[in-house]
Amino acid sequence: MAIELSNLMERSLSMLSSDHKSVVSMNLFVALLCACIVIGHLLEENRWMNESITALIIGLCTGIVILLTTNGTSSHVLMFSEDLFFIYLLPPIIFNAGFQVKKKQFFRNFMTIMLFGAVGTLISFVIISAGAVHFFKQMNIGTLKIGDYLAIGAIFAATDSVCTLQVLNQDETPLLYSLVFGEGVVNDATSVVLFNAIQSFDLSHINLSIALKFVGSFFYLFIASTMLGVIVSLYALPFPSVCFRLYRHSTDREVALMILMAYLSYMLAELFYLSGILTVFFCGIVMSHYTWHNVTESSRVTTKHAFATLSFVAEIFIFLYVGMDALDIEKWRVVRDSPGKSVGVSAILLGLVLLGRAAFVFPLSFLSNLTKKSSHEKIGLKQQLTIWWAGLMRGAVSMALAYKQFTSSGHTKLHGNAIMITSTITVVLFSTVVFGLMTQPLVRILLPSSKNLSRMLSDESSTPKSFIVPLLGNGQGSEADLKTPNVTRPTSLRMLFATPSHTVHHYWRKFDDAFMRPVFGGRGFVPVVPGSPLEQSVHQWQQE
Repeated sequence: MAIELSNLMERSLSMLSSDHKSVVSMNLFVALLCACIVIGHLLEENRWMNESITALIIGLCTGIVILLTTNGTSSHVLMFSEDLFFIYLLPPIIFNAGFQVKKKQFFRNFMTIMLFGAVGTLISFVIISAGAVHFFKQMNIGTLKIGDYLAIGAIFAATDSVCTLQVLNQDETPLLYSLVFGEGVVNDATSVVLFNAIQSFDLSHINLSIALKFVGSFFYLFIASTMLGVIVSLYALPFPSVCFRLYRHSTDREVALMILMAYLSYMLAELFYLSGILTVFFCGIVMSHYTWHNVTESSRVTTKHAFATLSFVAEIFIFLYVGMDALDIEKWRVVRDSPGKSVGVSAILLGLVLLGRAAFVFPLSFLSNLTKKSSHEKIGLKQQLTIWWAGLMRGAVSMALAYKQFTSSGHTKLHGNAIMITSTITVVLFSTVVFGLMTQPLVRILLPSSKNLSRMLSDESSTPKSFIVPLLGNGQGSEADLKTPNVTRPTSLRMLFATPSHTVHHYWRKFDDAFMRPVFGGRGFVPVVPGSPLEQSVHQWQQE
């Protein structure tokens, strides 16, 4: 009896010790997050250093300190988990991108964005995969199968354009910002869809039938994920919308329902083995167009800042951990007998990334320009170079996919897998820090001065094309657009002669006004409390 009691006490003490270590780790990580936010704010004026690079550097410094204090046994306070990334950190980032997107510019350039984000990613995927097969087989880095080589293509086809977006000004360069932003989201979604399609097939004995099934699976995942996001945001929200209209005083419930419904769309996609990135992105776009107008003014402000805050913290969390995990001694110990081979693999991957990016940006820009009649809608050479550079950085999506393919619960003992993990870490660090630091001076050299930009924007605003209503936005481009009701607009007759009216935008606007917004809500179609300021503003908007 005494022995059993002693064993029970020992187990209890060990559990308490483990729990206390977890608490210490969480305290340290939260303190590091706060430090990243504060230091990033202090460096806000210095556009060379953004929050991503700041978090990476702090993570690296923290990893070095932990290595020294633990005698080289560990470099991080939390173990990396793909589930943590894909289920908890990625959804708020992607949803906020769709929720905050300027729909006017995004859907005006929708075909070009899809051309770069989907077709361009496929081209980059093919080039990186083919290059990996050619070079890595000669280097004999390990027992990699054809599925691993294709996964490498999907991993390094995923871009991270955060550094460029923080340098660009979406008011001064709306076309360029829209293309870089839109391509980045669609690129990540396409890469994850490709990766999932590769995971679902046995590609060891590939033939024409399997190749056709693989292509069909890719398009199925892409289309089904998009449709699920739209359907969930439309048909999973009638009940909350009715509640919002009947009980417009409950801000807490409105905000809670919007957050939970957004997360539900992502989890449904994962449940049905679809791409949660595409689903939650289009869910964010549709919810901002319909549901956001069904809530009170206080709920609108709250949700806008809540989604932005969750996205911001998740991004800092990811880059901070990537910095610490870069020094994980376990992975480097496996490849310590062949450091030159690891460096060579990293250099080859960087070269393939550069080549794969150039192989589609310039040809697809040429094809896109052939469809544009106005010169200010065409993508110039300097803008093409900026787009090419924006996609050279690799980030958290590449890291998470690499862990998912080449590790088991964050650990790896196989030599080839360890080389791929360390090479991925090297490429992510080098591209984010080096390319990220070079982004600001490069953009200053390539893009026109502010005076020229102002003249270009004034010329664009004076053309009839600037008054075309976007696909999913009835003037809902940004908050600035809503605050300038006195802007002189051309008459309907003048617009009819200046711009063809029977376009996709025209028919979508008629369908949206006649069927969608009266049912699901939207600007000008939301019942409000009689006599409220919101009712007066809506009444004035309807009379314009």
